[in-house]
Amino acid sequence: MWTRQYKKRNTGRLIMPAMATVVLGYFGFHAYHGEYGIYAKYEYEARAVELTRQLDEVRARRIETERRVQLLHDGTLDKDMLDEQARRALNLSRADEVTIIRDR
Repeated sequence: MWTRQYKKRNTGRLIMPAMATVVLGYFGFHAYHGEYGIYAKYEYEARAVELTRQLDEVRARRIETERRVQLLHDGTLDKDMLDEQARRALNLSRADEVTIIRDR
């Protein structure tokens, strides 16, 4: 006579798909939100655009500064430039002049 020693359970069939779902979910989450994920790519691209803009500003300031320094070299000394630099360094102006202060 045959007797059943244990009852068959259906939970054994769900263990492997559940584990696979958890593992795929883990890697999927980190593929999007991880340090080198899809979302991080967009952040890096935005950062690159911002740094490129800053680099362009610095280059423009450098070109302007080089131009102003060129005006102060011997032989091409511009008296207006020298006067402007001296007034700025000494923080002085004449009584009949109008002084406009700009923030840099």
